Amino acid sequence: MDNLLKKLCTANGISGDEKSIRDIIINEIKDYANDYRVDNLGNLIVYKKGNNTPENKLMISAHMDEVGFLVSDITSDGLIKFSEVGGIDRRVLPARSVTINNNVKGVICNKPIHLCDSDEAKSIPKYDSMYIDIGADSKDEAQKYVSPGDSITFDTFYEDNGFSVKSKAIDDRAGCSMMIKMIQSELEYDMYFTFVVQEEVGLNGAKVAAFSLNPDYAIVLESTTAADIPGIEGVKQVCNVNNGAVIGFMDRRTIYDKGLIKEAQSIAENNNIKIQFKRAVAGGNDAGAIHNSRGGVRTLAVSLPCRYLHSQISLIAKSDIYDVYNLALILAERICGGKI
Repeated sequence: MDNLLKKLCTANGISGDEKSIRDIIINEIKDYANDYRVDNLGNLIVYKKGNNTPENKLMISAHMDEVGFLVSDITSDGLIKFSEVGGIDRRVLPARSVTINNNVKGVICNKPIHLCDSDEAKSIPKYDSMYIDIGADSKDEAQKYVSPGDSITFDTFYEDNGFSVKSKAIDDRAGCSMMIKMIQSELEYDMYFTFVVQEEVGLNGAKVAAFSLNPDYAIVLESTTAADIPGIEGVKQVCNVNNGAVIGFMDRRTIYDKGLIKEAQSIAENNNIKIQFKRAVAGGNDAGAIHNSRGGVRTLAVSLPCRYLHSQISLIAKSDIYDVYNLALILAERICGGKI
C-alpha cells in the first residue's frame, strides 16, 4: 500500500478536477474489478464480485478530491488572483509554494511584514490581499502559462519514515488506497466501491453515487482531524495519531448508526485492532450525503486520524492505516454476511 499511497498523494486533483486521480485508480483496479463505470459527475463506481452473494448491499466509499485553489484572475503586472476550493486555513498560505495546472510553479505572496501597520501585522491575511507570483512581469506573459479556471495545488513533498507518512492530500487518498487494496484482494462477498468527487465542496459526488447505487449499508473511509499537539487539551484534541481507527457517534452532518458503532467496537476487541472514539462533534464527511439517500442508508465512517488536515502537509501514523483497513474489511464482511 505504501507505493500506492505515494502515487495517489503526489498526484494533483482538487474538487472538480479529479481526472488524474481517477485515471490512476482505474489503472490499479481494472484487472481486478468485475465492472466499473464513471458517472456524469465523475465518480468512479466499481463492482467487485466475491466468493458469496451478500445478504445486504454494501457501498464502501472514499473521496478522490483534495483542497486547493482556482485561478480567478490575472493582474496587469502578471500576478495571479485565486479562490479557495474547500476549507483551508488562511494562516498557512503566505510564502507557500504551489503548482498551477500541474506544471507552473508559484509562491503565494502578500504585503511584506515590514510594510504592514500594527493591525495588519497581527491579522490573518484575506484572500483579496494575497496573490500567486509565477515570476511573470505582465499579464500577457502570465497568460502564456496560466488561464482563469486553472487548478492550483500545494507543491510539497512525500515522506515515509517507516512509522509515519507526511504529505499533502492524505485526506482522502489514504481511503482511496485502502479501497484499491480491497478490490485487488479476494473478497468474501460481492461489494460496491465508490471513489467519489467534490467532497470538499459539499459532498456532491457521494450524494449522486448513493442515489445511483441505492445501498442498504455504507462504510465511509475518511481522514479526520487530530489536534493532539502541544497546547491542546482533552476533548479539543478530537482524536490521536497512533491510537487506531476513529469512530464517531455524531458530527455536523450525521448521527451514525448505533448498531454499526457497537459492531465496530466488538470487531476491534476481538481482532486486536486499535480503535478510538472521536471526542468532539466536529467536521463532516460523505456520510452526511449517503445516510439520508433515498429511503435511508445505515452508515458508519471509519476514519484515519490525521494532523494538519487541509494544509500543505499532513501527518499520519502507518499503524493507523492498517487498523482502519482491517476494521473496515471485517465490518464489511459482517454486513454483507447479514451478521449485523
